[in-house]
Amino acid sequence: MKITNSQLEAVAVKPNQYPAGDLKEIAFAGRSNVGKSSLLNLLTGRKKLARVSGSPGKTRTINFYLINDAFRIVDLPGYGYAKVSKSVSESWGPMMEQYLGSRENLLKVVLLVDIRHAPSKQDVEMYEYLRHYGLDGVVVATKADKISRNQMQKQIRTIRQTLGLGGDDIVIPVSALKRTGHEDLLDLMEALLEG
Repeated sequence: MKITNSQLEAVAVKPNQYPAGDLKEIAFAGRSNVGKSSLLNLLTGRKKLARVSGSPGKTRTINFYLINDAFRIVDLPGYGYAKVSKSVSESWGPMMEQYLGSRENLLKVVLLVDIRHAPSKQDVEMYEYLRHYGLDGVVVATKADKISRNQMQKQIRTIRQTLGLGGDDIVIPVSALKRTGHEDLLDLMEALLEG
């Protein structure tokens, strides 16, 4: 799949702000600072579609991007960043739960983890959450350029074990910096949309 057209369609904190549920959606979730904005910009071929911030934890809304006038990519708020106030981080839970639990046109949530580290407790909780809603199965290991090829397989095994992934679950190493791995993710997204 090639993304030729992408635009921010809606910014939401509650369901009445979501765009109409007429198009299929693939959402992206991950810790603050995992490289989600960089990945979305790489997938869409746009430098500034999703804002890359020097201070993690900036995405505090659910951002809906219209892609090729055919489907949506949904950018979920980053989690796990200590400098965000407790009241703000606590409001994310219900916001995410409402979206994940009620959005019928949501096909899958891609969980992003940093390939250099074992998934955090919050990553594990998020994946269990996705499993509960039947939205699991795809993990993107970001920052793949930061480790050697030898380390990569070891780190992917660690990710699989920590998250309790099954044989059918997919882990795709991606580097936004080196622009690698995203074609595999685009192919997978195309298969999901056609499935």
